[in-house]
Amino acid sequence: MLGWDDPRWNGLKGGYQIAFDPRPLLRKLESGIDLKATWHELWEELHHQGDVGEASYAAVPHLVRIHRQRGVPDWNPYALVACIELARSRGNNTELPNWLEKDYFGSIQELAHIGLDEYKRAGDLEQVRAILSILAISKGARVFGELLLNFDEKELFDFDLPLKEVPGARKP
Repeated sequence: MLGWDDPRWNGLKGGYQIAFDPRPLLRKLESGIDLKATWHELWEELHHQGDVGEASYAAVPHLVRIHRQRGVPDWNPYALVACIELARSRGNNTELPNWLEKDYFGSIQELAHIGLDEYKRAGDLEQVRAILSILAISKGARVFGELLLNFDEKELFDFDLPLKEVPGARKP
């Protein structure tokens, strides 16, 4: 994980494919101040219309660390990390730097482990979907992770899949 004073932060690109230093927002998130606005900015800067960059990847271990330390169930870390990971291999997104691979992938596994515990206490479907998405992605089931992340039950039923005939499936 990049330390706060690591010079590699300088010049890393975010979701807009321009230099973006996420450290001030990560510190703000860590402090717990103005969380809604901070998450909004992190979403905007780290993942923009399917684009991510090295700053997005470098932020992932910190997002997971901060989530673990806060100990408060929140859908944002799961969903944002899932979005970043799913975008990593798409379009013209920058490759994950070799020096970050171990921490990046290890953080996804750690978030999945945290998610197993938080799933038991998940309070709403948005949180359940985000956690399940990371669990799927962590096991290599990327398509299922993307479906969970991007489509709610109503949207899946609108696809007219045979889910309507599955016992226990409920139409929203």
